[in-house]
Amino acid sequence: MSDFNHNTFISPFTWRYGSQEMRYLWSELHKRRLMRRVWVALAAAQHVAGLVSAEQLADLERHVDDIDIARALQIERETRHDVMAEIRAYAEQCPVGGGVIHWGATSADITDNVDALRQREAARLLLEGLQRLLIAFARRIDETADLPVMAHTHIQPAEPTTLGYRLAMYAQDLLEDFRQLQAVTTALRGKGFKGAVGTQATFVEMLAGTEMTAGQLEELAMARLDLPCFPIASQTYTRQQDLRVQQVLTGIASSLHKFALDFRLLQSPPFGEWAEPFGRRQVGSSAMPFKRNPINAENICSLARYVAAQTAVAWDNAGQAILERSLDDSANRRLYLPESFLAVDEMLRRATTLVEGMTIDREQIGRNLARYGPFAATERVLVAAVRAGADRQEVHEWLREVSLRAWEAVRREEPNPLAELVAGDARLTAFLPADELRGLMDAGGYVGTAADRARALAAAIRAAT
Repeated sequence: MSDFNHNTFISPFTWRYGSQEMRYLWSELHKRRLMRRVWVALAAAQHVAGLVSAEQLADLERHVDDIDIARALQIERETRHDVMAEIRAYAEQCPVGGGVIHWGATSADITDNVDALRQREAARLLLEGLQRLLIAFARRIDETADLPVMAHTHIQPAEPTTLGYRLAMYAQDLLEDFRQLQAVTTALRGKGFKGAVGTQATFVEMLAGTEMTAGQLEELAMARLDLPCFPIASQTYTRQQDLRVQQVLTGIASSLHKFALDFRLLQSPPFGEWAEPFGRRQVGSSAMPFKRNPINAENICSLARYVAAQTAVAWDNAGQAILERSLDDSANRRLYLPESFLAVDEMLRRATTLVEGMTIDREQIGRNLARYGPFAATERVLVAAVRAGADRQEVHEWLREVSLRAWEAVRREEPNPLAELVAGDARLTAFLPADELRGLMDAGGYVGTAADRARALAAAIRAAT
């Protein structure tokens, strides 16, 4: 049961997607170590209450890392209960303290605290990945803040922007994701120790005659775990917490999807402005040797869809929890919790590779700007001509006429003649000299405050991370 090889199904997250560090956090080994840490924390609090001896506690502490998954799985085949199997496997190793493991607790007292601990560890790992990605963006933004590029609305040429400003759009979303992830990580709470329906009735009975209350016992145990807990819980902590975490992960996935989708578009030959890093022996297609497919960007988009889909599962778990607990969230949480974190981890790694290694074709950027930029520059001519005394409506019509002529030339794959058409239009030269009109038609200077605001965002990223 524990021997996995390529003769059976193995999740792609086992070996293909996600970092080794993230895989370890969601491993069976780490989960069971955390379970034992939770049992030790409970026993330590019970020791303070005078219920568990120093010898029993020391015995449990000695064996907290002696995980025997094979033995636990053997027991589970008999008990059909994974938590009870781990309790017995642990107890077999602890001849002195084994009898007090799990005293007063219900399974969710252990597993929900473990899940909160794992989500907190995994979120902190994602924060590190987001930080690396944001710093990579900040460097690229500074490098390209002044580089004019053609901007597009409705996937149609619009006005010029700068490459740094375009990158700042993606980085701004990710910076907000970073803040949201920080907030949800800080707010993570465990169930605590509240028993089968959350009333702490078992612990109240256990502590009768001692000087400790059930609340104090819980506080001591959770302090040892360095994990705050919900004041109110049923058999589990509220699944609204899982939903909030998933919504933040989905937000990160959305931001990365937007960046990767645009990257795919800008790598396509009609744009040709960006390209993914491509290895010397990398193969783009099994059929077409010339292909250089945007595999990293496509992978990000694919995984992002998967993460987004898990939000519905988290919603169902939160909104359809029946009374004090039903078990219909258990199986899917074993899947979507680790897989969402692993998928976002993989997306962050690939996005960082893209930002750090992207090829920027400045010549193609210049060609695209020369082809489409003059149309946007007509706005500069309109403003200047009206300032010089022309009628705004008349100038608009003159520019519309020459623009349509220029579009026909561009459609025929000819150089854009609009600047010369404008400079040679006697109606316009009556108000502005031809040389001034040519200068106004230089779209590269028509980027407003984009460069300054892009640099400001890069500075904000460095301050925040």
